Amino acid sequence: MRKKHATIDIAILGCGTVGGAAALALVKDRELLENKTGLSLNLKYIVDKNFDNAIKLGLSKKLFEPKLQTVLADPSVSIVVELIGGTTVAKDFIEKALMAKKNVVTANKALLAHSGAALLSLARKNHVTLAFEASCGGGIPIVRALVDGVVANRIDAIYGIVNGTCNYILTQMIGTGRSYQDALADAQKAGLAEANPSLDVSGTDSAHKLAILSSLAFGEKINFDSVPVTGIDSLQSMDVGFGGELGYVVKLIAMAIRLDGGLYLRVHPVFISREHPLAWVSGPFNAISLYGHRTGHTMYYGRGAGGPPTASAIVSDIVSTALGTQKLLFRHLGIWTDRTKKAKQIPYSEIVSRFYLRFMVNDAPGVLAKITAALGKNGISIASVLQKEIPEGAGRQRGKVPVVITTHMAKEKNVRKALTALRAAKLALENPVCLHIVDEREESF
Repeated sequence: MRKKHATIDIAILGCGTVGGAAALALVKDRELLENKTGLSLNLKYIVDKNFDNAIKLGLSKKLFEPKLQTVLADPSVSIVVELIGGTTVAKDFIEKALMAKKNVVTANKALLAHSGAALLSLARKNHVTLAFEASCGGGIPIVRALVDGVVANRIDAIYGIVNGTCNYILTQMIGTGRSYQDALADAQKAGLAEANPSLDVSGTDSAHKLAILSSLAFGEKINFDSVPVTGIDSLQSMDVGFGGELGYVVKLIAMAIRLDGGLYLRVHPVFISREHPLAWVSGPFNAISLYGHRTGHTMYYGRGAGGPPTASAIVSDIVSTALGTQKLLFRHLGIWTDRTKKAKQIPYSEIVSRFYLRFMVNDAPGVLAKITAALGKNGISIASVLQKEIPEGAGRQRGKVPVVITTHMAKEKNVRKALTALRAAKLALENPVCLHIVDEREESF
């Protein structure tokens, strides 16, 4: 029999949904993990202000500790797992743990997106590590894939569905024709959306994850505040329906693309073909596509949130840290943001894409001609037009009607210029809707 390693004492900070799941995984699966790894992973402390959830889960009260200082002063604790969330108290706790020479595991995407480089630098200064597999894809091992599995590749693009709440809402809107508000209410009833869902539906959560993944994929420091973000909260069922008639489904896509001159990052709802690899990702599931110059397209699919899947990623980081694998990766790889240069992020106005445009206009002769003329004046070529006819009949009155136009490839700033001109001319009765149409990316080899 192989010789077992010394016991590894662990402290978990925060015992909410994810913290509780991580604690249960360490307690209930201890024998499984020991047989697999040769490590004796011992959960020694759960630090929180309120232990109601821990009690509900049946965790031993012997683990409960209200004071972080007790953990920091205990020399036997080598790994601290931060699962408090947020960017204030959590940051303070992580900094204190790192300065106390404790290795840290975290799922805190918001904190890493804003302060990852500083925290990584602090970890390096104190000769410990910071691991964050659980920050980006729940149970999907996407961070490990980037730092290890596809290390032989130059990553050229990332396309991801990385928020299960938004994907569930969009799946409902696509499949049932429900409005955004009704689909959101369903998600809240199912426990898949918070009472205040703004972080998810605004696209901010997806942008946090994109910034982290992009920094690893491209080996450059991402300025989170320069990532354009549009959520799904203004999406209308009318456009979801028209897109379906044209052969598209709408998804909230977090994308990062290597272009000549820099990186293009963006989070926004886009139309993709029903044949696109991400089109079939439904409900609360996540999927992330990587495009490498050696592998071509690889896709990572699974549950992107929730207690047990996220706990799986947390335990993976604990094992990697305890084995010393994380220390080796941390020491040798040059992709960590405390070691990389600042990325040049290309503004979205310079991006070339196909577009879906919807105008609400007066049902009057010549309106369509004026719209197409304005588009043509700005170098925008039309691919298709969809106009819903108002049936003839006695008492028919002219009102507003939707006109849907799809374009060939066009520069975004030209499209925006045309839309501004049409608004100024008051041809559109409402603000026009403009969504990108994203085609499946060609592999680079």
